[in-house]
Amino acid sequence: MEITLLKAKLHKVTVTLTELEYEGSCAIDEALLSAAGIHEYEQIQIYNVNNGERFTTYAIKAEAGSGVISVNGAAAHKANPGDRVIICSYARLQQSEVAAFKPTLVYVDADNRITRTSNQIPVQAA
Repeated sequence: MEITLLKAKLHKVTVTLTELEYEGSCAIDEALLSAAGIHEYEQIQIYNVNNGERFTTYAIKAEAGSGVISVNGAAAHKANPGDRVIICSYARLQQSEVAAFKPTLVYVDADNRITRTSNQIPVQAA
């Protein structure tokens, strides 16, 4: 049996640009892609914290160190510059791989600079 788990997360990055006429995708600062282990052209899910929109696209590289998060093409209707979004990728694992697997979680400041990384989300208190 295969199980789909969170592979990587860029937590609350700030959208810097939207380009409706671009071919599509989401351009992400290459340093953020590398830190999260997200590959160029990999499918990603984007969750817009500001308006609740959730959509699927794929990652492309933006200049390393630029802080760019550009939502492009039709998805540009679902985000605006300044919106905070969570960008996730997922992996399918065999049941036998699940116990040893840990996701890569990347946290940023208001300028999309990495502040810390982790491989677990704290237990939510009641």
